[in-house]
Amino acid sequence: MRALIVDDDVEFLTLMEKRLSKRGIVVETAMDGAKALEAMERAENDDAFSVVVMDVRMPGMDGIETLRCMKAKAPNIPVILLTGHAAVAVATDGLELGAFDYMLKPVPIEDLIAKMEEAIRG
Repeated sequence: MRALIVDDDVEFLTLMEKRLSKRGIVVETAMDGAKALEAMERAENDDAFSVVVMDVRMPGMDGIETLRCMKAKAPNIPVILLTGHAAVAVATDGLELGAFDYMLKPVPIEDLIAKMEEAIRG
């Protein structure tokens, strides 16, 4: 599994990269939507990432706008949105735009991995 994790919280990215890598998942991180789109463009093809895990609330290009751009370029890539309780309505909007699902932060690592595997299976 190759995952792109997108979040503006450096500590969260570092923790996720460390914890997922220990479980054999190849992780690339991006601190904002623009960097996430750049990472996808650098990838060899639309299937380079198995799954994207992305925060909804980020400065600049938020998770919803980033999702919209990702789906335009790679419609089949599964995207899991992460959100706090206050942004659940925004995350449900993401489902209408093609997100696979959303999860509330903080998310237990085992639950996240299970959701990532489910997303990849389709």
